[in-house]
Amino acid sequence: MLLGPPGAGKGTQADKLAAALKIPKVATGDVLRAAVRDATELGRAAKSFMDRGELVPDDVILGVMQEALARPQAERGAILDGVIRTVPQARGLREALKRLGRDVSAVVVFDVPEDELIRRISGRVVCETCQSTYAGLEPGDTCPKDGCKLVRRPDDEPEAVRRRLAVYRSQTEPVIDWYREHGARVISIDAVGTPDEVRDRLLRALGWRPQS
Repeated sequence: MLLGPPGAGKGTQADKLAAALKIPKVATGDVLRAAVRDATELGRAAKSFMDRGELVPDDVILGVMQEALARPQAERGAILDGVIRTVPQARGLREALKRLGRDVSAVVVFDVPEDELIRRISGRVVCETCQSTYAGLEPGDTCPKDGCKLVRRPDDEPEAVRRRLAVYRSQTEPVIDWYREHGARVISIDAVGTPDEVRDRLLRALGWRPQS
């Protein structure tokens, strides 16, 4: 399981870890969209909340997550990316995994200074048409893919980022202590550096030899 504040690089590293360890990445948004697309029973339940503009409740999300982790592709394990944000969700996931005869084998916490997180997130721009994300470009620049205008999302503005980090500290950081209290292997890694440098630190921390 990967935990860390917004902008810490969890999504990037989830993809790299999945490739290195040859196990799937499981992210809440991805499995929800797949369940809705496939019109599973839980997918239809999730869609009913989404169509009303409501948050999908934890029991539905965890049910969809349990289905995803029960698939043959995840038989050897999975990288959980952004799955747990609160202690009640961690409790619910533990019960869902218990029904599968499984548990979280490692919790990796991404450590990045707040100033660096604000710099990373507020430096991102997105194409208003294709939604591709870029760093190093400015609002008003054109998208390299389709030539449309790049904009900065309101929740990527510095003050909005600070509010998001405050929510992370109040809601998600307690999850780390919860896992420690319940005997999970919790690993903190320095997540500042190039994506490959961070990947290699992750693999070493997990006891795997980094692949070039």
